[in-house]
Amino acid sequence: MSQSTFEYDDLIRCAKGEMFGPGNAQLPLPPMLMFDRINLITDEGGEYGKGEMHAELSIHPDLWFFACHFEGDPVMPGCLGLDAMWQLVGFFLGWSGGKGHGRALGVGDVKFSGQVLPRNKKVEYRVQMKRVIMRKLTMGIADAQMLCDGVVIYEAKDLRVGLFTSTEALSE
Repeated sequence: MSQSTFEYDDLIRCAKGEMFGPGNAQLPLPPMLMFDRINLITDEGGEYGKGEMHAELSIHPDLWFFACHFEGDPVMPGCLGLDAMWQLVGFFLGWSGGKGHGRALGVGDVKFSGQVLPRNKKVEYRVQMKRVIMRKLTMGIADAQMLCDGVVIYEAKDLRVGLFTSTEALSE
């Protein structure tokens, strides 16, 4: 796919399975969709020469997770930022022509050094693809950062996402 940016409506089309075809990579629907737009996706360049992505989430005080995490002390759960990074790696695989349903496979190392609060304005994700395997196994490995209002607050190394044409064996 040659498109290098995606707006919110595009992301919703992907979440509904309308972008990469039936049985292929999908994003989750809101509220689990953790970004509003992809500002850049390319299979060239980046820190490792394998491609990169930049995406954003606009922060506003009425986001669903602030009401429940935690009452009187609202903060975005760290797992949601980490999930957004996995979502982006899976999207990259679908955008690259990979076939199958995306599943997070793990992460090597995660560091949280800040938080997202209702008063913040914008979260940015920067994903650097390290390895893209497109054979019998389809898998992406990436490093990523999450920034809040321009400051790096999460770092993840060796995020792994695979695409599977059958997910039955994954639940046994």
